[in-house]
Amino acid sequence: MDQPFNVLFLCTGNSARSIIAEAILNKMGAGKFRAYSAGSQPKGRVHPETLKLLTGLGYDTPGYRSKSWSEFANPGAPVLDFVFTVCDNAAGEACPVWPGQPMTAHWGIPDPAEVKGNPAEVALAFKDAYRMLHQRIGMFTALPLRSLDKLSLQAKLRDIGRMVGATPTTADAG
Repeated sequence: MDQPFNVLFLCTGNSARSIIAEAILNKMGAGKFRAYSAGSQPKGRVHPETLKLLTGLGYDTPGYRSKSWSEFANPGAPVLDFVFTVCDNAAGEACPVWPGQPMTAHWGIPDPAEVKGNPAEVALAFKDAYRMLHQRIGMFTALPLRSLDKLSLQAKLRDIGRMVGATPTTADAG
């Protein structure tokens, strides 16, 4: 059997979107992918609404924690095949140099942790983030990764990031 692809989802705080993406890919891509998440400035705790949403959807959540992306640039860290930024701040930051030169793409999703409002509005923002990430990750896991050349694969990864609901990036505005 082929080794699973290692995928890192990055965000600034590593408390909501990147954790949700990690959970989705580990469930949807079990055996084919191994997902991780990290943040450039981790909050140090997973957002309670993230855990509530994932638990409600049948995910096991005890292993999730908010951690720094530097853990994945250290010796002994998993060699990454893909690195996806899911927030606009992390996309604009200078990332560590990842061993193995993984493919990268920006899959910007609005931050549900920033939503202010009543509990139903906050829960809806998290559900929307989950839905958008689930859709993108579904497209990603359906790609014939081992048969695509690097250029074609990079274009497809970028297209996934531009799906409906994506946050606009400076590059897309032109």
